[in-house]
Amino acid sequence: MDSRLLALVLAAVPLAASPAPPEAPMEDVQRFAKGSNAFGLDLYRRLAPTPGNQVVSPASVTTGLAMAWGGAQGETALHMKRVLRFEGTPAAVMRSAGQLSRQLVDPARPIVFRIANRLFGEKSFRFETAYLEATRAAYGAALEPVDFRTAAEGARGLINGWVEAQTEKRILDVVPAGGVNGETRLVLVNAIYFLGDWLHPFEKEATFAAPFHLSEREKRDVPTMHRTETLRLARRPGLMALELPYKGRQLSMLVLLPDAISGLPSLEASLGAETLDAIVAALAPARVAVALPKYEVDPLESLSLGDVLVAMGMGLAFDRQKADFTGIANPKDPRDRLAIGRVFHKAFVKVDEKGTEAAAATAVTMLRAGAAPPREEPVPFRADHPFLFVIRDNATGLIVFMGRVADPSLR
Repeated sequence: MDSRLLALVLAAVPLAASPAPPEAPMEDVQRFAKGSNAFGLDLYRRLAPTPGNQVVSPASVTTGLAMAWGGAQGETALHMKRVLRFEGTPAAVMRSAGQLSRQLVDPARPIVFRIANRLFGEKSFRFETAYLEATRAAYGAALEPVDFRTAAEGARGLINGWVEAQTEKRILDVVPAGGVNGETRLVLVNAIYFLGDWLHPFEKEATFAAPFHLSEREKRDVPTMHRTETLRLARRPGLMALELPYKGRQLSMLVLLPDAISGLPSLEASLGAETLDAIVAALAPARVAVALPKYEVDPLESLSLGDVLVAMGMGLAFDRQKADFTGIANPKDPRDRLAIGRVFHKAFVKVDEKGTEAAAATAVTMLRAGAAPPREEPVPFRADHPFLFVIRDNATGLIVFMGRVADPSLR
């Protein structure tokens, strides 16, 4: 039996406002964020061996897979729930995810944060009404009928065009050629877009070329921003961590800098949710002399996450013989039942003197740290060798974007 294919497109763009379901308790929202982080960091560690610059949006991947999980049944649902670190029923998870999205896109915040979700479904295929209503209520994800059967390439163009529009054209061709075909029946798309100014911008006059060590033997000059101010800083064995807040302080960027020039692989291999929480808990105000390169990470191709997700324990959802997504669609012919075919993810981040622009992301703003003693010598924080960055929501700890800068001169 050949199951019809369900595709997930996780572009890290915006989620539109939706009818507000009942509010979830804040502890449930934080629990959802904690689970998303644990899953996202596990996913990142498995992607880390790929060389070069990297950027992913754990929040986007979690949301896209959560929409699929909402229609999973039986063992398929249990396996996905375990991998995604979800707690509670699909309805409870949906409430928490929806409320978190509404908090992030609050127009009162002095940043631009958009989240958009949409279902692109084969126009001749019948989907369960209860699933469509629940997904729309929680995620604002409307169903758009398309023709996968006879015009898959046109449907791909429509999906990619929608993603481009949601991400200010930062995410292009998230669904690659051949990514959908006549067997595709549904594509679930999540997109996140973030544009935030630093609480205290870097002065452009203080940006100049400085050496960046690609390795112990190789270095090159790259445009590097400089600023001295009171920020939150942490020292941990083998690394320093610096928090750079955005306007409004609801979101922040956390820069994780290994002590050793070649220390990034070890940091990536050891970075889990508990480790990151310990780093954040150790942050304390200090006067810091920051040197941070300008960088832009804009991969040409989407990541294909299917093999990684199978290795993490989600294989049943991809099994065309055994996957159970009858909560999404329950056709009479078992050969028409759904299984996940491909999962595509693409993200973008740009950091300069003014702030950060990112597509496929969630952002975190940090609280003001307070003032340091006026005569204290500033602590040097020179990001002059490969480092990690994490953009997180301060209230819940949700990681919206994270990635690696191995060479600021490359995208």
